[in-house]
Order: sequence, then C-alpha cells, then structure tokens
Amino acid sequence: MKFQEKDHLYGNNYNKKQMIPKLILTAIFVTILVLVTPLSYPFFGSSLLLMMNKSKQLPSSSSSSNIEQETLPSTSLKTCDIFSGEWVPNPKAPYYTNKTCWAIHEHQNCMKYGRPDSDFMKWRWKPNECELPIFNPFQFLEIVRGKSMAFVGDSVGRNHMQSLICLLSRVEWPIDVSYTKDDYFMRWKYPSYNFTMAVYWTPFLVKTKQENSDGPTHTGLYNIYLDEFDEKWTSEIEDFDYVIINGGHWFQKPMVFYEKGKIVGCHYCLLENVTDLTMYYGYRKAFRTAFKALNSLENFKGVTFLRTFAPSHFENGLWNQGGNCVRSKPFKSNEASLEGTNMELYMIQLEEYKISQKRAKRNGLKFRLLDTTQSMLLRPDGHPSRYGHLPGENVTLYNDCVHWCLPGPIDTWNDFLLEMLKMEIVKSKGERRRIDS
Repeated sequence: MKFQEKDHLYGNNYNKKQMIPKLILTAIFVTILVLVTPLSYPFFGSSLLLMMNKSKQLPSSSSSSNIEQETLPSTSLKTCDIFSGEWVPNPKAPYYTNKTCWAIHEHQNCMKYGRPDSDFMKWRWKPNECELPIFNPFQFLEIVRGKSMAFVGDSVGRNHMQSLICLLSRVEWPIDVSYTKDDYFMRWKYPSYNFTMAVYWTPFLVKTKQENSDGPTHTGLYNIYLDEFDEKWTSEIEDFDYVIINGGHWFQKPMVFYEKGKIVGCHYCLLENVTDLTMYYGYRKAFRTAFKALNSLENFKGVTFLRTFAPSHFENGLWNQGGNCVRSKPFKSNEASLEGTNMELYMIQLEEYKISQKRAKRNGLKFRLLDTTQSMLLRPDGHPSRYGHLPGENVTLYNDCVHWCLPGPIDTWNDFLLEMLKMEIVKSKGERRRIDS
C-alpha cells in the first residue's frame, strides 16, 4: 500500500533528478537541527537533566513505577493551615514496607513482630481548607540537592528521620558517612543529590549528666544544666541548611535543675531541701536555651523547624503499670482534645518558639513551626504497643505508646515537611522580587 501511495503522489515519471532537491532540503534541515539544539539547553536543559537523573536513580522496585515525578514548585502554591484537619482513608498506602526498608528501628518494626492489623497504615492527613500532597521523594531530593538536614532531639526525632529514609528509598539509598559508630549520632549522604542527613541525640536539648541510673522511679535521675548548651550538637550544627528540633517525653523523668552552676530546683527528685519546680519549668528553660544556641551561632544561616510535641496514648495505666494502646483506628477531631500535660508542653513550646522567632528574624534567621501535635493526638492506633520486640524479650518499655510504627502515621510528618520546604521556595522568590523591585 505504501508503494502504491507513493506512485500515486509523485506519478510514474518520478526519477532520481526529482529527488535531489528534496535530499538537499532534508540535509539542510538536519544540519540546522544539530546546530540549534545545543543552543536550546539553557531553556530546556534543567528539566531534561531532572528527567534523566530520575530515570537513572530510580530503583527497580515495582512500587517506584507509580511515583509521580513532579518538578519544583511554582510561586502559585495555595496556602492554608495544613495542621488542622482529619485523617481520611488512603488505600494506596503504605509507600514502603518493613521488608523493603532496612532503616526501620527494631522497636518500631511492628509488622515484623506480629502486629495483626494493617489498617493503621492506610490513612492520610486531610487539612480542612486544602489538600496535603502525599510525599514525593523525587521532588524532596531536588529541593534539598546540595543541602543538609539535621534532626536534633530524642528518639522520636530519630523515628522521624528513619521514616524519611524509608520514603526516599524509592529513589535512592543513602551511604553511611558518620564520624562515629555511635548510633545516636549518625550521618547519611545521598550521593546523586549531594544531600546529607544527620541525627543528634539530645533528649533534654541542653547539657545533661545522668546522676543515678536508678532514681526515684527506676528510670534514672538526671542533672539538667538549663542555661548551658549541649555542645554535642551545638558545636556541629552551624553548617546545616535545615535543623528539625524536638523534645518532650524525657522531661517526665526525675531531674535536678542547675542554673549558673547551682541547684535551683528539680522535678520529682525527692531530695531534701530541693524545691520541686515541676517538669514544666525545666522544659521551658531547656527550649529557651536550645533556641538561644541557634540564634547565637555566628555562621548559622539555616532554617530551624520546631517539630511540636507528639502525645503518647497510654490507656488504663502508665507505661510501667500496664498501660497500653490497642486502638485500631484514628480518632475524629471531635473525639479527642488536647489537655493536661499534653496541652502544657505544647503551649510552652509555642510560647518559647514565638519569642525566639522574633529574635531570629532580627538576626536574619528563619524559624518555622512543624506542628504535628493535633494530627498525632488523633492517632492512638499508630504505636508499636507490644509489637516492637519478641514476645518474651525483656525490654524497658513494656508497651510502647510513645514511638510510632513504620510504616505508619509518622510518615505524614514528611508530607508536612515537604510542603513547608516548597513554601520556603515560594517565600524566597517573593522576597527576591521585592528586593529587585
């Protein structure tokens, strides 16, 4: 049919002489294409390179084929309160499993240790006024290309970092570039993106010394130097582009408070002639000092995120008195309210954050609020409970209603984080336009 069509188009007298002009035109067109295409790289090169990098770095896992490879955000992002909302079903989740991610801490590896239900993994956070996009690992890694991020705080902060490693594993695995073999101070690098991620263990955020491994509640007694920096992290944080700071649950342990080198009070220390100032006193002063450390670093130019307190969900007793968390689905927002200790800790964080944010702004620094408190208050179903260890294993935390299963609701923290990073780009573009105009 093709030959018949050609004969009909050109007639039976079509010969080589008649082909010559067409061949010349074709050659000229190809020459122009070859010469002009490189000139177009400044216009298309970045997006082409992005697509090439994505296809090159994409693991062979079948789950990766469904990831939408988004470009960087424009300046038209809709803003809303992403932290107020409800949990809604998400049958597409989870986006990794305990078998595909090696970064899951044993005590948060709920499926490995026999948790019988899986519905707790199949929810997403829906803000009241907008949609919160599901975490896109390609977009995240493009935004943080050539940058660094530190998680500063307790084991729930480490829990958060491990969630991020698992979510990013659909694109690339990091390599260990730690300066020490201490698991509390790990450092990871994503070589294709020159992105470094680190965790700094500092559950009290300030200088601390364990005075007694037993103490009044058999959980230790700690000397907390409320006006002194914890140099294990403050001495290394200056070069990071993003710092995510958190703290909370450790402040319920017995503590002796020091200021200017002298004892000023304590929390449940049961020491003679020492005033019990409650945990709230120490909590406020510790965050104040931690924020002061960030504000006083001469060369620190990064963005600080306060990741707010994530409530525990012990019911029918304390952690060491039979308390457990056995619920299998989230609360609705009208079924749980922030109160008591949770409310106090949250409000202290907000108050100290606002004071420090004003100082940071004067210093040209950026403080941002990663507010996970309300969303996590509604997730009593997301903890390991007894499924973070072998049934007969002797562990300190009998039923863990503090940390979070992976995969699980803590993955949403990275949905929040990515959205906030995108907003930082939008704000920076807006600031540059104002300066230019």
